[in-house]
Amino acid sequence: MNRYELSELIARQKESGEAYLEFLRVPSLSMGMYTLPAGAVDEQTPHTEDEVYLVVHGKADMLVGSDRQQVAAGSIVFVAANVEHCFYNITEELTVLVFFAPAEYSKQEAE
Repeated sequence: MNRYELSELIARQKESGEAYLEFLRVPSLSMGMYTLPAGAVDEQTPHTEDEVYLVVHGKADMLVGSDRQQVAAGSIVFVAANVEHCFYNITEELTVLVFFAPAEYSKQEAE
């Protein structure tokens, strides 16, 4: 059984010094913790897999396709594969759990 504690994942991600920490990968799913400081620019590009974001804490606006919405702790956002998306106007450090299905980059690797 893989069991994770949110506080431990946040600590591991911060210790890594990286914006993204993948902590689970199986063929059908991958999960990671993504953190952007207030005022940061989110430079991600569309992924070849569907993904779900669960905002753990922070505040920002999010662009998904042409839809713009404010997100904050508790927000859950689905982004279909190959759709442009990013966080912007990050007013409080933003930490999100990211779920990819199938695992991130698995479709890209198959091409």
